[in-house]
Amino acid sequence: MKITLVNPPYPPSVHSHPPFIPLGLAYLSAVALQAGHEVTVIDCQAERLSAESFRSRIAKTPSDIVGVTATTLLYKSAMKLVTIIREVQPGAITVLGGSHGSFWDQNALQEYPSLDIVVRLEGENTLLELAEKLQTKTALSEVLGITYRNTDGKIVRNADRPYIENLDSLPVPAHHLLPLENLKHNGKIIFPLVSSRGCVYWCDFCSTVRMFGRGYRMRSAKNVVDEMQFVHEKYGVDQVTFYDDAFSVDRNRVVEICRELQARKLKLKWDCGTRVDMVDRELLTIMRNAGCFAVWLGVESGSELILGAMNKKIKIEQTKKAYKTANQVGLMTIANVVLGFPGETEDTALQTINLVKELNPDDVGFYIATPYPGTPMYEEVVKNGWLRVTDFDKYDTAGPTFETPTLSMQKAAELRAKAYQDFYLRPRYVLKMMQRGGVYGLAAVKTSGAYLLRYLHLR
Repeated sequence: MKITLVNPPYPPSVHSHPPFIPLGLAYLSAVALQAGHEVTVIDCQAERLSAESFRSRIAKTPSDIVGVTATTLLYKSAMKLVTIIREVQPGAITVLGGSHGSFWDQNALQEYPSLDIVVRLEGENTLLELAEKLQTKTALSEVLGITYRNTDGKIVRNADRPYIENLDSLPVPAHHLLPLENLKHNGKIIFPLVSSRGCVYWCDFCSTVRMFGRGYRMRSAKNVVDEMQFVHEKYGVDQVTFYDDAFSVDRNRVVEICRELQARKLKLKWDCGTRVDMVDRELLTIMRNAGCFAVWLGVESGSELILGAMNKKIKIEQTKKAYKTANQVGLMTIANVVLGFPGETEDTALQTINLVKELNPDDVGFYIATPYPGTPMYEEVVKNGWLRVTDFDKYDTAGPTFETPTLSMQKAAELRAKAYQDFYLRPRYVLKMMQRGGVYGLAAVKTSGAYLLRYLHLR
């Protein structure tokens, strides 16, 4: 089968990060190639393709199946492409995958007649079986993990597909199908890796863990380092980043990965994200000695009340200890913070802002709590009638989409602006990053300068 996989563009006028390797599409491509299919990847973000320029591109790409991935923010953009695909490739089967479709599957099929099938949750094995059924013109009724229209036009939701337990069985992502030259930042590509799927904790705001299940499925240390060595040797990569939801759930496996890296004398820098209650001095030191240079540690809130509401299951003292230890070990630290979660007040938000200043990480992301379909937070917000913005193009975590009796949307936006200004305009922080130097230190100082200009303009 001729399979085309598409990464849609960001909606217009939305804050967007520089394009990164779409790892999910790279995995899907790899398993499809392994099964003998022809695969093309169109990365609209990396190639700077608008919906209209995508039209001419897909018209020149004969396809039996066109799959488009989408988070909630990219959903409407993805569906514009699906409509275009139907117009220029009327014989192609259109498929939606990714986190948003997994929890919005029946709605998507009702909203967009051009969409044929939604692949829910983990997609590799589902794509292979779906391609086989379409190629042999066999009924789709037995394909687990899809929602589709039957021959009568009725929407049918097949049972979920079991998760892949042996992640070592997956091939190396098909990076070679991606426009790698367009994915360079500061002259180099930072390759992402996923060494595990799923999470043992289910924070109420997170849709990612609900994509990959309650549980923790791990690749072996050897398999992980094999991939790190492969991208290092094939693409000249000297830095990778782990996309795991919580990299250090299994402490022993992290130690094994670090020992394997040292045994092979692989000079690779890497970073990862994890929970503050899943690190200690010994582990962080081992990671540092094996090439880790930065850790993303979820702060989320500086209020015990809000942490409890989030179902985060951490204490603020654990957060303080983790950041202090990471700094002492010599790792860069990046804080992830959620503002405006249901129950948030101006006072609890200020507690969070003050905690982040006390932690003094090297960088921070202040994200507005956003009710993604499939999460308990979404259900709570809808149930209580708090939702104010239903346009998914606005679900970028930079602006509020709901308000509660304890916090208005305007106040939430003001608190986020204050959080960034208070963090980046501290002389202590600017001095720290000037002393750090290098690419990261320079970038941080530039960010502080940008916020200073913004602050003076506001004044």
